[in-house]
Amino acid sequence: MTGLLAAAGTASSSVSVNLGGQLSKPSESIVIIIALTLLGVAPALLIMLTSFTRIAVVLGLTRNALGLQGIPPNQVIAGLALFLSLFIMAPTISKVNNDAVQPYLHGKINATQAYREAEVPIRDWMLKQTRTQELAVFVNVTKQHPPKPQDVTMAALVPAFILSELKTAFIIGFVVFIPFLIIDLVVGSTLMSMGMMMLPPTLVSLPFKLLLFVLVDGWTLIAHSLVTSFR
Repeated sequence: MTGLLAAAGTASSSVSVNLGGQLSKPSESIVIIIALTLLGVAPALLIMLTSFTRIAVVLGLTRNALGLQGIPPNQVIAGLALFLSLFIMAPTISKVNNDAVQPYLHGKINATQAYREAEVPIRDWMLKQTRTQELAVFVNVTKQHPPKPQDVTMAALVPAFILSELKTAFIIGFVVFIPFLIIDLVVGSTLMSMGMMMLPPTLVSLPFKLLLFVLVDGWTLIAHSLVTSFR
């Protein structure tokens, strides 16, 4: 009995609790929990914090301008928008990885510091794409008037960024629609002058729109314009 008590006392004396705030590498279970959490909210983060919204809307408007309802499929548009977003966000993602993720995994900073370090490059990128009018609306609603745009809270910056992206996407979509609208008007007026009222103008104009789009290498031109619009 005495031996058991002595062993228990020895075991208890070897247990220590770190209350000094010293940094250490996160355990594998914590890393797995964080990774699963990020995977769960990844679709929302992709839409709210990256260039995905603008690209997806412009590609969808381009498909509608061509008069094609299901070609390319939604999966193709979403995949193209995803990889274009990864290409555009690559410098920001790399900075987040170097400044926040890797130092946290190596125990150089804690979770709170890692979040703050990761927020800085994302915030700077979003501020460059956010219009002043949309940002001012949400700043006035929250009744916060920071001296610098960098001090705006994420709660006000995220909706302002999304609205700015939608506005920019619709402006680009309007420009894309114009040449196809001219083709529809020319074909419609030609058919009307020839008395061919029973033939749908959209059916006749579709091959001409496809031909024009192929001749100008439309998808590459749209993708290049979207990438350069963020720079």
